[in-house]
Amino acid sequence: MSYQDVLREGRGRFEKSIEHLHEAMRGIRTGRASSALVDNIRVDYYGTQTPIRQLASVSIPEPREIIIKPFDPSIIKEMSKAIMKTDLGCSPQNDGKIVRISLPPLSGEQRERYATKIKSMAEETRIALRNTRRELNKQSEGLKKSGDVTEDEDRKLHSEIQDLLKTYEAKVDEALKKKVQEITEG
Repeated sequence: MSYQDVLREGRGRFEKSIEHLHEAMRGIRTGRASSALVDNIRVDYYGTQTPIRQLASVSIPEPREIIIKPFDPSIIKEMSKAIMKTDLGCSPQNDGKIVRISLPPLSGEQRERYATKIKSMAEETRIALRNTRRELNKQSEGLKKSGDVTEDEDRKLHSEIQDLLKTYEAKVDEALKKKVQEITEG
């Protein structure tokens, strides 16, 4: 492994942490309906827990409404049950062909709870980023011990790793701020 390999690996791992955060945040409810709210809900489909997005088409006809049209109408009751178990705060209605979810406006208490959940996700991501930094620094020290980099290069690599960490922590802060703003504006 070389100096550049350590940086390349670090960027990749930091990027994956940010992508994971964005994906997790998509599933948190804001004032508007989003297909991401139901994408990861799992439905018992012939004994297998399957995400809704693989079993149905999801559309957003209005800002506070989600329509789910299963490819196999026989699973509509299972879909409704799975949606009821989530923390969306609403009851799905089905007419035998589609599931309609009308999202009520978020209460102040719900907004606070979701904002707290988002902050917790952001902190978990920061911890993952710092753990990655620690591992990259260990790799850098390993390169120094094996003689692949000089002491000055080792210091420079540690500095670049720290700069990368700061850049990605700023991305976490930006994502957090944006999502909290979406939740509080409604």
